[in-house]
Amino acid sequence: MINEANWTPSKYVFRGDRLMASRDPGVVGKSSRLIADITAGLYQTHIPRFVHGRLLDLGCGLVPLFGAYRNYATEVVCIDWENSPHKSQHLDHVCDLGGRLPFPDGGFNTIILSDVLEHIPRPENLWQEMARISADKAIVMMNTPFFYRLHEVPHDYYRYTEFALRRFASLAGFRVVLLQPVGGIPEIFADLLAKRFRSLAAPIQYLTSLFLKTGTGRRLSAKTGTQYPLGYFLVAEKGDA
Repeated sequence: MINEANWTPSKYVFRGDRLMASRDPGVVGKSSRLIADITAGLYQTHIPRFVHGRLLDLGCGLVPLFGAYRNYATEVVCIDWENSPHKSQHLDHVCDLGGRLPFPDGGFNTIILSDVLEHIPRPENLWQEMARISADKAIVMMNTPFFYRLHEVPHDYYRYTEFALRRFASLAGFRVVLLQPVGGIPEIFADLLAKRFRSLAAPIQYLTSLFLKTGTGRRLSAKTGTQYPLGYFLVAEKGDA
């Protein structure tokens, strides 16, 4: 990653030992903090377990997860496409993420895609390219929205079910290690209300976060997340698909 010494936290920040969404409304809108907090927690939990070796941050934007994974990767390479609204000084390559990636076969041990797959017009091509540039036992780690508003228009192309994600991984030669819904009806309801009533976004999401800490809230989220996910978090390993 170029200009590593100049990197600063953006979407995700550490408060103490917890990774969470930035509270700067110019970086993460108030109406998006809940989903960003949940996603941050998933990355913080699973990065230490799975990230290793040479890492490709694909569609990296401002490289918001660098602070979470930098101690687990031996080298970080950052790429994005020219349509990204997040202009970054850390890009090693600017390229079409839907085409052939500018790397030789088998060169990466970890690939991160955070809020990227929905913006790829030809996702099958990207999965095949990730397989090509991955070493054996390499890890792909990603999150992608499902019940979520259009964003980065017009480059917002798809919403994927868990079955589509499993199919992509299998066809590209990856074994799904973890596929977890990100939220359920409580999180969707809070997200919709916060985006509709922006002046009340902070209290809506705060009250929802309190509810989700209760046994009832956790059970409702888990029970409804299967059919009504706000998004998905996926970890897949190359080989033995």
